[in-house]
Amino acid sequence: MNNCKKIICFCIILLCSLLSYTQVLKKNNDSLINNSSLFSSLVAKVCIKNIVIAGTKKTKNILVYREIQFKQGDSILINEVQKELEQARIQIYNTTLFNDVTLYYFIIDSNNISVNVQVTERWYFYPVPQFQLVGRNFNDWYKTNHANFDRVNYGLRFVHYNLRGQRDQLRIYLINGYTRNISFLYSNPYRNSSLNNGFIIGAGYFQNREIIYKTDSANKPLFYKPPNFSRNTLFANIGFTIRKGLFTKHIFTVSYMHQKIDDLIISLKYNPLYFNEPVTKINILDFNYIFQYTHVNNSSYPLTGKAVFISIQKRGLKFKSGINMLQLDASVNKYSNWGKGWYSGVRFNGKIKLPFNQAYINQQGLGYDENYLRGLEYYVIDGLATILIKSNIKKKIISFNIPFTLFPKIFTKIPFTIFAKTYADIGYVYNKKNNDAYLNNRILYSGGFGIDILTLYDINLRLEYSFNQLKENGLFLHN
Repeated sequence: MNNCKKIICFCIILLCSLLSYTQVLKKNNDSLINNSSLFSSLVAKVCIKNIVIAGTKKTKNILVYREIQFKQGDSILINEVQKELEQARIQIYNTTLFNDVTLYYFIIDSNNISVNVQVTERWYFYPVPQFQLVGRNFNDWYKTNHANFDRVNYGLRFVHYNLRGQRDQLRIYLINGYTRNISFLYSNPYRNSSLNNGFIIGAGYFQNREIIYKTDSANKPLFYKPPNFSRNTLFANIGFTIRKGLFTKHIFTVSYMHQKIDDLIISLKYNPLYFNEPVTKINILDFNYIFQYTHVNNSSYPLTGKAVFISIQKRGLKFKSGINMLQLDASVNKYSNWGKGWYSGVRFNGKIKLPFNQAYINQQGLGYDENYLRGLEYYVIDGLATILIKSNIKKKIISFNIPFTLFPKIFTKIPFTIFAKTYADIGYVYNKKNNDAYLNNRILYSGGFGIDILTLYDINLRLEYSFNQLKENGLFLHN
């Protein structure tokens, strides 16, 4: 067995062995106050007399209260106070509105305490120049496209993450270059007085100089690039959100898309099944329902907890030919803390598209966005049903802060946390035999090791050295 296979097997065996154990039960939290005459029994309760919030300027305090699972007047077991404060801190931080969140209490008397919430707001408005490499990932742009700086997008991006202090986001894109993008998106998750209903609205216009019209037998994307733009897309969408509790969210959206492609794309030379019918202009309606359950310690880089994602999508009004797709997509993510800086995570994802005679634009399987095997970044595996399992073990190596005094009102330090990790991925993509490529309809596997670098505003830089079943290996960069 060559070194590549040995390393992959070692990673898989190590991950499976560790993840098979039951997580060690955590020790009980220390009592609220040791040797205190005020609290004589751990089964006694204290009343939350006040909840005081400090540090909010733009953000409305009611949004902070909404994320705290206890309310003024509630009673809490003494030995549960620290646990409840930490859970509230996590929930407030996961709004992504604050750089720092601290909760502490004051003793009022033997039966009452006051809880103080101290937050430091982030910088919410970013009118910044945009410079984006065109490719499915950095390695694809650097290696496959030979670091071609003609394949870049440039322009302006205006993003406000807290426009009216309600955690409402406004995004405006004015992008030119290899791809043109004029669009906006506005979302307000807390539109009503109960802070449990919201809405999403967006619209825009895209132009692509080149598009993937087909995938070859080696699972490499084939690009169509005419002298001008190959695809023009006009879109609009509207949605409704429901979030009544702390961890569960429902999203309902309706989207409209008008797309026009170059006439040659649907010719026999390229792909007559691009739209599954001989047309170059098409109108597409999407109806989508999403269920999200997120109970993790950090929504941007989770180390503990669980997250569940379920999506049901109906694309097109037809039920036989053309653009007609019913897609079911589900993911479960489990993150565990094993103590002494060791963590593990595993993700299970499954997707199916019905019926099995989909247009090419509906056949994206693995190799797109975050649905890929580490080590197979250069490949796309199109298909009608996919399974993906991604697992990792990581160790926290170091955590430190660098003083930064240039913008003292925004932040005074830049935090860095570095993790070392090893990982293993397994996947499978089913496609009909007449569309089969080398990596379709077979078990895929890869593995490797790397480091994750976390810094301000939940920026995560990943350096990974991966191996795959094709006896290939290499260094990959992700963010």
